[in-house]
Amino acid sequence: MIKLSNVTKEYSRTTALDDISLELNDKKIYCLLGRNGAGKTTLLKLIAGHINASVGVIEVEGQRVDTIKMPAGVSFTESRASQFNMKIIDLIGVAKDLQDDFNYEFAKNMLTRFKLDEKKKYNQLSLGMQTMVTTLLSLASNSKIIILDEPVLGFDAIMRERFYDLLRESFENRPKLIIVSTHLIDEIARIAEDIIIIDKGKVLLNSSINNIDEMAYSLTGITQDITPFKNELNVIGEKTIGGFTSLFVYDNRIQTSKDVKLQPITLQEFFVNLVEEND
Repeated sequence: MIKLSNVTKEYSRTTALDDISLELNDKKIYCLLGRNGAGKTTLLKLIAGHINASVGVIEVEGQRVDTIKMPAGVSFTESRASQFNMKIIDLIGVAKDLQDDFNYEFAKNMLTRFKLDEKKKYNQLSLGMQTMVTTLLSLASNSKIIILDEPVLGFDAIMRERFYDLLRESFENRPKLIIVSTHLIDEIARIAEDIIIIDKGKVLLNSSINNIDEMAYSLTGITQDITPFKNELNVIGEKTIGGFTSLFVYDNRIQTSKDVKLQPITLQEFFVNLVEEND
C-alpha cells in the first residue's frame, strides 16, 4: 500500500531523510519511533503528499504521490492540528457530509465515551481535547491509511489510555493501515504490531513487535564471563558497573551458563541502545 524507493528529502543544507526505501503493505498498526529531528514528521508528510521528496519515488496504492497528486485514501493528523472553530457536533456533521464513508455513529459514540462536550467550540477545548477531536475525526473517516503524528501530545495518563482504546476500537471496527508516531514507546508497544525506527534520516529497523520481543534481550554477569559473547552476537549496547557487565543484544536466543543471566528487555531499552549504537 505504501512504497518509498530511494527517497531523500533535503531542506537547504540539511538532509532530513537519506535514501530511504520502505514498504508497508499490511493492514496493521505501525509505530514510528525516532529521536527529535530523526525525520519522522518529514517521512509522514511525504507519504501524505504534504511535501515533495528531493529525490526518489513515493507510491500509495500503486499511485505516485506528491503535492500535486495527494493520495485520496490517506488521512494525516499532526499534533497541534487546527479545525474550523465550530461546535464539536457540527464538526462531525460537516465531516459526515463531506465523506461518504464517514462513520458518524462511531464518532458520536466516542464523544460520549471520552466525555467530550459536543456543544463546545473547538477553540474552547484544551490542547489535549483538541487533539482527541482531530484524531477521532481521522479514525472515523475510515480512510484506508491513517497517519497520526504525535497524537498523544498534551494528554495525561487517563487520556492516553482513552486514546489507545479509541485506536483499538477503530482498527477492530474496520482494519486499516495505521501509522502512529510517538515518544511514549512502551505504551504504544501494547497495541503496535510492527515497529519502524529511524535515526539521522535513515531506517534502522522495520520489524514486528513479536520478532523484537524474541530477539531483544540482555546478558548479565561477571565481565570476564560476558566478554566472549561480544564477538558471537549482535550487541547493540553495553553497560559495566563494578565487575559486572550487561550486554544488550538483538540476535537469536542462546543457551547460557548459570553464571550468565539472560533477560528480556523493554522496547524502550531496545530503542535507546539501538539508536545510541548509531551515534
